[in-house]
Amino acid sequence: MKKKQLLIFILSVLILVIFNKLFLSAFTKTNAYFNRQEIINKEQIAPQKLFEKTWKIINKEYYEPSLNHQDWSRWKTHYQGKIKTQDDARVAIDTMIASLDEPYTRFMPAKDFEDLTTSISSKIYGIGVNIYSNSGKIEIFNVMPSTPAEFAGLKQGDIITAVDGKDTNGMNVSEVATLVRGPENSVVELTILRNNKKLIKKLKRKEIKIKTVKSSIVDNHIGYIQIISFMSGSTPNEFVEALENTKNTDSLILDLRGNTGGLLDNAIFIADMFIDNGTIVDIIYRNGYKKSIMAQEELLPLKKPVVVLVNGASASASEILSGALKDYHRATLVGRKTFGKGLVQKVVPLPNQTGVNITIARYLTPNGTDINKLGIKPDIEIGNDFELLIDSKKDIQLEKAKDILNDKDRIGAVKN
Repeated sequence: MKKKQLLIFILSVLILVIFNKLFLSAFTKTNAYFNRQEIINKEQIAPQKLFEKTWKIINKEYYEPSLNHQDWSRWKTHYQGKIKTQDDARVAIDTMIASLDEPYTRFMPAKDFEDLTTSISSKIYGIGVNIYSNSGKIEIFNVMPSTPAEFAGLKQGDIITAVDGKDTNGMNVSEVATLVRGPENSVVELTILRNNKKLIKKLKRKEIKIKTVKSSIVDNHIGYIQIISFMSGSTPNEFVEALENTKNTDSLILDLRGNTGGLLDNAIFIADMFIDNGTIVDIIYRNGYKKSIMAQEELLPLKKPVVVLVNGASASASEILSGALKDYHRATLVGRKTFGKGLVQKVVPLPNQTGVNITIARYLTPNGTDINKLGIKPDIEIGNDFELLIDSKKDIQLEKAKDILNDKDRIGAVKN
């Protein structure tokens, strides 16, 4: 199976998203941030009315005014008088949204919307793994340190075939994640396939304290910072802490491999630390309205030479950061071409405790490049999309980054 055919829609089983007002108040908010009690719309309306309201919101908010070159008005009356139940509404809305032929706009029934708002504002209890769909199989992408998953010996590449005896065949990532989560100290049983061998693992769920940034020093003088996700409100704080941990180094590696994105403002905050002035990203809204998000001139940018590691799972906010650093020649990109998600979404609460995630804009890199479905080509292409053996001599992408930064002539050319 080709690596590029993998569905790189990695969901954290255990991510808590909080907006950090202290660090990000200076930036324009283009993503949705919410209080759980405020976002849930408990108003109850008839299923037919729910469909009509969803149609109206998409008609008004969707970033592409022609709604993918179709007569969107036809949907307004398409199911007139035919929607009697909540399931009818869901099927009708899903069918309508499918006509957009765009993967990120989606309707969220009450259960899915509850899961979203719980992830945003509540404590999360689980086992400490990130999972993704690999040719229909639910595979562990990452095991978080000091979690029940690590203590139980779960490994990257393990395939989850059942949760508490329920076969995961045919389930999507979200459904499996819901089964894995549960009350603190409750036990979940996973059936694992590893190297064609079946294993049974029983794990006690715990509160997972998510750390999205890791740092270390390699070759005695190179700072290494891995940003696992941009989803957490603590990411800017953690990045500042990582910079402090690596302040005595003379160059820096930023590892964005496997980082599927998150909050746009987090990427802007970090990009601003490396860019003197100018545009970090352009957001293009409906009818071509453009909002340029600029570097903050009062901040002192870091001057160290930088190499950024990327791969086919580096998406969205990861591409905003890597695209800005590349366009300003502020970093050398090493690895594989990025995923290519150049769209911005907004979550809108709907009655009946449901919601809809709508694509409201696209973004361009500082040079005006639209990377959607195209990705960002690294300066040096090497390795494969899943070269994630950090601190291992087998990680040829990391080794290449160190070689570049160990080259004194190269370092002199990169510094500004």
